[in-house]
Amino acid sequence: MNKPVQNVSVANGLWGENTAISYLQKHGYAIIARNARPCRKDARLEIDAIAYDKSCDTVAFVEVKQHARRSNLQRRIRSVDRRKMNLLRRACVSWLLSSGWKGSYRFDVIEIYGSPGDGSPPAVDHIQRVRLFSRTDRFVNWND
Repeated sequence: MNKPVQNVSVANGLWGENTAISYLQKHGYAIIARNARPCRKDARLEIDAIAYDKSCDTVAFVEVKQHARRSNLQRRIRSVDRRKMNLLRRACVSWLLSSGWKGSYRFDVIEIYGSPGDGSPPAVDHIQRVRLFSRTDRFVNWND
């Protein structure tokens, strides 16, 4: 029996998420959750990865973006638009409330450049401390 053919963009996104998780683990992060849906009432609220950064005792909410190639014209982080940021903010706050986490937290974006069939290793950009939350009193020091 043949497996159903998976959508190419879904397959690339899954590959990008797996690459990002491997990158985080290689850099000393502990993965708390993948594809977390902290609010049962709203299925749109999903966090690609929640990781614990041991070096600064901080929870990092990670959005993963996979792109076939790097663009020299603009940063691809712009693909996290205002609507997506609002959903991510709500998802992160929901996770914080349900988990009882009282420590520092931040929002990161990991951009993966490449495709599973390229044969070459993907390029990874880890953008830390993306301003997603309006209050910064529980963030780690922005100047470190």
